[in-house]
Amino acid sequence: MTDPGEQLPGGGVKLTAAEIEALDARWAFSWTPAEVARRLAGVAAPWCVAAGWALDLFRGGPTRPHGDIEIAIPAASFPAVRERFPGYVFDAVSSGRIWSGAGPEVLAATHQTWLRDPATGHYLLDVFREPHDGATWICRHDETIRLPYREVIRIDPDGVPYLAPELVLLFKARHARPKDQADFEATLPHLSPVQRAALAGWLARLYPGHRWLARR
Repeated sequence: MTDPGEQLPGGGVKLTAAEIEALDARWAFSWTPAEVARRLAGVAAPWCVAAGWALDLFRGGPTRPHGDIEIAIPAASFPAVRERFPGYVFDAVSSGRIWSGAGPEVLAATHQTWLRDPATGHYLLDVFREPHDGATWICRHDETIRLPYREVIRIDPDGVPYLAPELVLLFKARHARPKDQADFEATLPHLSPVQRAALAGWLARLYPGHRWLARR
């Protein structure tokens, strides 16, 4: 929930250490990819499951527990997604701060939104509002990386869209936490030579000297 590239607006609430620690419990009832796909069926905007769940969809089955679920959408399509969840609240988050029921100004200045059930306080879905130029996806960490959505989104056998694994790993490379390293090790053998080459090129551009470059 931290993005140093964002210029944060005023307001919001800084989460305490105890509140941050309690987030795992608040995310314990998050939806599955199949549930998200059911709720977003018919939405015209290109969307896809992101992060660890996307790698499981790519590999064809669960490989580890997931504490939440993230999807990526074009920022301009957020209203169409929000309309699918009447009765729920979207909170914007960044840098350990949260804006409950975020308005347009906050949404414009952040990229991450958590869907909350106001009756329970549970968080169910994490929505990344991504930069784009029409039908072209733009990497939020390097705007020179631009791809048509047809190259960004894959579809699993059950019809669930997910982010291309080489892009998932590119985002995971930024922090390369233990779970990210495990995801990299488990996914790399399944990548095609073209996917490996694309990932290596992006890593060399964004993170020269990254340890994953030695594992092409």
